Amino acid sequence: MSGFDFDLVTIGVGSGGVRASRMAARLGKKVAAIEESRVGGTCVMRGCVPKKLLVMGGHFAEDIADAAGFGWDIGSVSFDWARLISAKNAELNRLETVYNRIMRDAGVTMFEGRGTVVDAHTVKVGDKMLSAENILVATGGRPSLPHIPGIEHAITSDEALDLLQLPASVAIVGGGYIAVEFAGIFNALGAKVTQIIRAEATLRGFDQDVRAALDEAMVAKGIDLRRETQVLSIEKVKGGYDLRLSGDETLRVDLVMYATGRAPNTKGLGLVEAGVQLDKNGAVVVDEFSQSSVPSIWAIGDVTDRMNLTPVALAEGMALVQTLFLGNPTSTDYDNVPTAVFSMPPIATVGLTEEQARGQYGCAIDVYVSRFKPMKNTLSGRDERTLMKIIVDQKTDKVLGIHVLGPDGPEMVQGFAVALKCGATKAQLDSTIGIHPTAAEELVTMRDKRPDPSPECSE
Repeated sequence: MSGFDFDLVTIGVGSGGVRASRMAARLGKKVAAIEESRVGGTCVMRGCVPKKLLVMGGHFAEDIADAAGFGWDIGSVSFDWARLISAKNAELNRLETVYNRIMRDAGVTMFEGRGTVVDAHTVKVGDKMLSAENILVATGGRPSLPHIPGIEHAITSDEALDLLQLPASVAIVGGGYIAVEFAGIFNALGAKVTQIIRAEATLRGFDQDVRAALDEAMVAKGIDLRRETQVLSIEKVKGGYDLRLSGDETLRVDLVMYATGRAPNTKGLGLVEAGVQLDKNGAVVVDEFSQSSVPSIWAIGDVTDRMNLTPVALAEGMALVQTLFLGNPTSTDYDNVPTAVFSMPPIATVGLTEEQARGQYGCAIDVYVSRFKPMKNTLSGRDERTLMKIIVDQKTDKVLGIHVLGPDGPEMVQGFAVALKCGATKAQLDSTIGIHPTAAEELVTMRDKRPDPSPECSE
């Protein structure tokens, strides 16, 4: 260990920090980990896990409404927001206990407090100075708010997860995955939701057909989607908040939530002073092996602003351990990473969107699209439809992208992501026998190509 207190000191005990720290410790390395908030990080304590628990709670509203079509007379029902939040908090406490035990059992020395980088080999926490051969920054991200009058009255997703009561009306500002997920949660549980977006559609960067289908579904569920609209100011008034919108519109609501992006959590960590290069957004600049401009300082996860997904941070943590302690320099593969949006209905996607595929392959792609009513909706009477889309390279028949909007889409696409990772072709999908009756079988039975909408490609 060359005279250092630790082989590795990790700042930030979220998903990536936990994985890297405990795997290094299991190799016999002396590891310390520092956390100033809750062990588990954004995903477990303030993101994926609590949010999906609330999404699941929201789905019961639709299940109860649909039950009549299947012969069930449910009778009168009621919903208790406080009970849901209490149950969610109990689960988070359990998970935090589990994460602490995992780290302890692996042999990681835990420090509670704010860790700051003093120099290339020193981290300060409280009144302690820890020397380290290597320092890992895994501090994640934080909600980012715009500078407009009255922004101090808005909450973010962090506070939304711990509201003491469900608001009667809420304005959600933003069109990303956090915004559409919370719009679905609040709407399903009975709040009147207005979602305000600057663009023409939600979920910039996702496939256009999927974006349009989700927006249509959200509006059908009663969400007031205000497109190409900006909030100019927020004013606290008796009984709520007044929002002044572009186009001389005003809106009064009980709660204002902003989900307009996240920023890397690097402020006040001493990184710049230690010589670590940050980009214009404050993210740690790293190479393919997650090494910063200071050779002994590394960074993984959202703090690098590469691909901000929990499983990616886990993969980066594993790659770092290979690089640092197993003599096997390893980079993370960011191709064909599947992802999901737990909107209502949910979205799952892997590979290229149609727009990305056209940018790379021009006219030489085939697009298959299917829209249908899920089997459950035939008896429930719900008019919501599923969308599935496959994008294929004409020359090689290789599947370039798969996109699903509809129930269980994330569960389906996880399996198909393995196929794309293996270089699956459309012919191989076609030769696969489907499971009947399922929605997933549609992904192996689509045969008709969609006519190319581009004039230059249809000549």
